Amino acid sequence: MTCAQAKSLFSPYLDGAVTGTQMHAISQHLQFCALCRREYISLQQTQQLLAKVGSRRAPADLALKLRVAVSQEAAHSRRPLLQNFFVRLENALNAFMVPATAGLATAVVIFILLMGFLAPLQADNPDVPLMLYTAPQLQQAAFGTALDSISDDSLVIEAYVDSNGRVQDYRILSNPTEAKSLLPQVKNMLIFTT
Repeated sequence: MTCAQAKSLFSPYLDGAVTGTQMHAISQHLQFCALCRREYISLQQTQQLLAKVGSRRAPADLALKLRVAVSQEAAHSRRPLLQNFFVRLENALNAFMVPATAGLATAVVIFILLMGFLAPLQADNPDVPLMLYTAPQLQQAAFGTALDSISDDSLVIEAYVDSNGRVQDYRILSNPTEAKSLLPQVKNMLIFTT
């Protein structure tokens, strides 16, 4: 063991905080090195002198002196009342803002996810474009629609049509007793007209 290694272990050796092999190596080194032995003896005597002094008791008025010193320091560093209010407000907001921010972020994420699931689906495929464009045209029915085609034996019907163009109800205006035999045909004709 070298002198530098031995000197670094003197304090733990005095306290008994070294392993058995280190203790044996230090004692072997102290037998052969007079310079290290002298330094070790000096440290040992210092330890013994400090042990004889013992611990000193705290003065009886120490608590009072500490309170006076703290109050004097507080008096020197008094802040304006408004500044104290802002410091307290900032501390309260700091304690509140982290959970509030996390809650708000969670609510936004959940809202976005729910809106994605609950939004109505829209058709992505538009109508097939045709090469030839034709405007809507009125198709003629099997019966005449002009006023000149109505005669005395014609069947006149008043139909109630909804906004989609479907017949909702009808009423026979010309000779309802005679039209009873034609009623199934009239119903079929009105059902299939749009």
